[in-house]
Formats: sequence, structure tokens, C-alpha cells
Amino acid sequence: MAANPVTPRANLRLEQEKTGSETIVRAAGRITSDTSARLEDALRDLVSQNKSVVLDLSNVDYVDSAGLGALVSIYMHARRTNCHLKIANPKQRILDLFNRSGLAPVFDGRSFDALWEVWSHGSSGDR
Repeated sequence: MAANPVTPRANLRLEQEKTGSETIVRAAGRITSDTSARLEDALRDLVSQNKSVVLDLSNVDYVDSAGLGALVSIYMHARRTNCHLKIANPKQRILDLFNRSGLAPVFDGRSFDALWEVWSHGSSGDR
């Protein structure tokens, strides 16, 4: 009889603070398939109601592919609603993920068009 491994429960905490013309969301924990829907729901509402939202990732230790997808979805929703979304203070391992996925230009504040350029020209394998 094999022992069942115990997986720590995924945890993501979100705190928001309104400062002048922007809303800061401080995330802590992990952005994974278990938590990405919660992040996406919370931020979609905020970007629909604000002109500037900062997502502070100082205390986020891990982002998986579902979390990355949620961040892209949130970014695209923010763009459609004319909200400036800024990703702030990601740890080096998350920056590395953004770079490997080609999303660094988007999350650095450059346009979504830069992402399209990376994907459309970078897929030929001459990086």
C-alpha cells in the first residue's frame, strides 16, 4: 500500500489599498491553478472600476502556467477597459518566468504589441 503524499494547501492572500488615483493589490503566497481564478476575479473587478492598478508581487513565491495565464488575462482585460495595470516587485524567479515565456515586455509596462512581436518573430528558433 503506497502512502499518499501530502501536498501543502495552495494559499494566496490579497490585500488592497486605495492611494490617490491608483489601487494597490498586495499578493502573498502562490499563484497556481488552485488560486489563479481567485486572483483573476478580484483583479477583473478592480481594473473595471479603476484607471490604475498596481499588483505587488513582493510576497509571491511561485507562479505556475495557470497563474501566468491569469496574469495575461487580467492584463488584456485592463487594456480593454483603459486601466493601466502594473506588475510590481516580482522576485527573480518570477522575472525569469516572464522572460522565458516572452511576457517580460508586457509586464514591464510596454505594449501588448511588443508581446505579439516576440511571439510572431521569436517562434522561428533564432533567439
